[in-house]
Order: sequence, then C-alpha cells, then structure tokens
Amino acid sequence: IKQWYQRRVRASLGVVGALVKPDDKEVIQFLLNTEIIPLLLRIMEHGSELSKTVATFILQKILLDDHGLSYICYTFERFKSVTSVLQSMVDCLQREPSGRLLKHVVRCYLRLSENPRAKEALNRNLMPSQLKDGTIIQMVKADDNSTRRWIQMLQRNLSNAPKTASQF
Repeated sequence: IKQWYQRRVRASLGVVGALVKPDDKEVIQFLLNTEIIPLLLRIMEHGSELSKTVATFILQKILLDDHGLSYICYTFERFKSVTSVLQSMVDCLQREPSGRLLKHVVRCYLRLSENPRAKEALNRNLMPSQLKDGTIIQMVKADDNSTRRWIQMLQRNLSNAPKTASQF
C-alpha cells in the first residue's frame, strides 16, 4: 500500500509541477485557494527524495510569484511553518545530500529574503546557520554556479537588512 500511495503522490506532484512550470499567475492563485501549502509541507517532511524535490520545486514556483510570496508571508504562523520545514530539510540534506533538492531549498530562502518582514525574521533566528555562515556551500557541486550565486545573494540580502524593518 505504501508504494501504491507513493506512486500516486509522485503522479499528482508531477501534474502540479507541470502546471506551475510556465509561471501562470492564475495557476498559482488556484493552488493557493486549494490550500496546497500544508500538503506540500507534509510531503517535504515525509516524502521520498523525488517527492520532496518536486514538492519543494512547486513551493519555489509559488514563492516566485508575488502573490504567492505575500500569501506565505501574510501571517507569522504560515511563514514559520514553511521555514520550519525548510530548516529540517537543510538538516536532512547534511546527512543525505541531494544537489537538486538543495537548489530548490536555497531558492526558496532567497525568495523569502526579498520580503522585508520575512528578511527580518530570517535574520533574527529563522535562518539555518549553514546558510548564514556559508558552510552549506560545501554541499554544492563544483559546476552548480546558480546555487552558489543564490547562496551569495541570500547572504547579501540578509546582511543588508534594515534594523527597523516591520515585524510580523
């Protein structure tokens, strides 16, 4: 039954992943209305590596949409739920490295750092130390220039945080 369930999850994620690829704002709005975020977070915590990667890709695409970023950062509870799962994924990636998954996790954090309230919260205590101090760069493959650049951009965004940004 578990394999059957995992296949259905992967198939469903594949459909949703295909829908978000073209950056269609209507698709993002539809997904937000369906309360997909808690489902994605659950898969990111408990799914197979492939399922985690696709779920994180979908979350990344939602975050890259301005409405999606606003939705996730609208309440501290929603934002904290997302960052808690992302933090546990960073911790897991240190034990079981996956370049593709790391790329999506870093991109999610980078996009969150573009929201002033999220940036403030990340700077306070919600950013994994591995991303703050750059030790995560050791996990990035030598030829993965985009992930390296995103980590540098993330660190730059966080170091440029205003001291009086609005809080959640």
